[in-house]
Amino acid sequence: MTVLGLRALNRATLARQLLLDRADLPVLDAVAHLGGLQAQEPQEPFVGLWSRLRGFEPAALSDPLTGRRVVRTHLMRRTVHLVTADDALAWRARHDAMLRQRVLGVYRREFEGVDLDALAAAGRAVLSDGEPRTMTDLTRALPGELSGPAPRALGEMLVSALVPMAQLPPRGLWRTKAGVRNLPLSSWLGREIDPLPGDGTEGSDPVGQALLRRYLAAFGPAASADLRAWCGLAGLPKAVAALRDELITFRDERGRELLDLPDAPRPDPDTPAPVRFLPAFDNALLGYDDRSRIVDDAHRGLSVAGARVVLLDGRVAATWTVEADTVTVTPLRPFSRTDRTTVAEEGRELAAFLTDGDSHRVRITAADD
Repeated sequence: MTVLGLRALNRATLARQLLLDRADLPVLDAVAHLGGLQAQEPQEPFVGLWSRLRGFEPAALSDPLTGRRVVRTHLMRRTVHLVTADDALAWRARHDAMLRQRVLGVYRREFEGVDLDALAAAGRAVLSDGEPRTMTDLTRALPGELSGPAPRALGEMLVSALVPMAQLPPRGLWRTKAGVRNLPLSSWLGREIDPLPGDGTEGSDPVGQALLRRYLAAFGPAASADLRAWCGLAGLPKAVAALRDELITFRDERGRELLDLPDAPRPDPDTPAPVRFLPAFDNALLGYDDRSRIVDDAHRGLSVAGARVVLLDGRVAATWTVEADTVTVTPLRPFSRTDRTTVAEEGRELAAFLTDGDSHRVRITAADD
């Protein structure tokens, strides 16, 4: 079995994440290809798409949000993701059990003896008037007999697990600060969530198969543990077994089996990689259990701490922030003169994007020891 080294895996990831070459894709197609963008920080998907799409303009994302073609919702890993409306409806039921278990993992004692189905029904009843509500408003409107758990626990269970919700605009629009207002996905999108297949097909997990194909198209080659890290589901073993004959396999340098689609891009490891600025919590990092293909183990924690990172030769080499319309880059190792030049060039383009061309200021600090 062919062994793929870190550099080969890195270039495959960059190609599939649209980070090796910016793509000429409509925003809707890009969001679908990527399997969504993590979006608990509402402005971050704009930078994620700017780094991936040629000529990206913010309105190209804001308009589909208000037009209900993309939606902000709790999905993979119980985190807020920006996904297409079609994917939200197709995937949500497959994530239901995982979402419940993740909330219970935090608040299990709070929900001892609580009938979660009754709680879900009560939440839907409150929301049946079609009025968007904050989490606080929703929990306050519940019947008294369901108010045992603390309001925070009740709210998180309802909003992120029991009732599939959309976070409504203006939250998530370009340069807009707005609190979270929730409405059931089916109400917001005007369509019901796809039910899980019946007994005749569930043994092969068709929704899991769709998730596996989409994951490999955007993240492969990858191990089952990587797939699990991306979606939060338990490795999708039935889906993997059902698709094994149509997949190809490799090994990584640790000996793990890697699954892949036969015709997916696997560029030459020596393919040049441009500088790219990634937003906080980008799935190019979080979408793997083994992130060594893109970030050194010493800096792995950056991806879960919400740091924005800079890719240099395809790997995390710096963090970046913005203040007073200036992009400030903090290297994680000393930069060569060429490194500084190429990072500054891309940083100036980012500053211009973030300020509508009013600023091209970049500052590169000394390496962060």
